[in-house]
Amino acid sequence: MKIFLLKNVEKVGIAGEIIKATDGFAINYLLPNKLGIEVTKANEKSFEKRAVVIDNRKEAIASKTSMLAEKIKALTITIKRKAHDKDKLFGSISPLEITESLAQNGISISKNQVEFDKSIKTIGTHTVIIKLSSSLKPTVTVKIVAE
Repeated sequence: MKIFLLKNVEKVGIAGEIIKATDGFAINYLLPNKLGIEVTKANEKSFEKRAVVIDNRKEAIASKTSMLAEKIKALTITIKRKAHDKDKLFGSISPLEITESLAQNGISISKNQVEFDKSIKTIGTHTVIIKLSSSLKPTVTVKIVAE
């Protein structure tokens, strides 16, 4: 079954793309969640035209996100938190705190784009992955300092 994707679906495709999906996946997941529309012979040409226009838009967005990725790579964030005597924090650093620190530096992302390898619970320098797209995942250096 051919599906025109309305939203990005990880490991399947990006919005504006026409993909071939199994009937079960399309009927049970993509269509009910309004992630895609079934492509029929009647509406196939209109979706192909939309797919071409979206390709041009993707190139512009890709250049903007790559510039944002370079900006993020060059950035070092400093966060002050209360800590025990042995360099352990009271609590841990949340993705929301990383997002707010990036916003203070003029970079706006959502908190679900912040990925930790493991939770940050100690003072020191840590690297955090910011997922801009499926292929662009720049890292930002986070320096945790005791208050």
